[in-house]
Amino acid sequence: MNAGNPFSLQVLPMKKKTVEFSSHTGNLALMRGCVRDFLNGYPFSEKERLLMVLGVDEACTNIIRHAYRLREDQPIALSMEGLRKCVRMRLRDYGEQVVPHAMKGRSHDMIKPGGLGLYLIRSAFDEVDYLHKSRGTELVLTKNLGGVTS
Repeated sequence: MNAGNPFSLQVLPMKKKTVEFSSHTGNLALMRGCVRDFLNGYPFSEKERLLMVLGVDEACTNIIRHAYRLREDQPIALSMEGLRKCVRMRLRDYGEQVVPHAMKGRSHDMIKPGGLGLYLIRSAFDEVDYLHKSRGTELVLTKNLGGVTS
């Protein structure tokens, strides 16, 4: 224990970054790189990092597919922030709103393509919240640090 500081604190980066891009699927690789870079320095396992990157990618794919109906020129904003107890990602779109209880994922043990996105997103993050705006939706994805609940 340090005599000058009786408390052992882990100092985590308090970061904030916003990335805006159009709804073209070609932008998803760059977005994944931004999420990966942002997560550097946080105490997540490699598996947790990979799941979060894939979860955000899946959420963006759902925005492109469902809110924007495959239009490639619509805006998506991704805000990432590191807080004391969690990392929070916010995805904002201005497309058609989907009522959260109407979103139908499927059982993850069914062997067929499609429908696993919501399961992946919910597995990657501790909290998944859909906030309806006057135009579009804000999806808030929260991952707690080290098992801490917010």
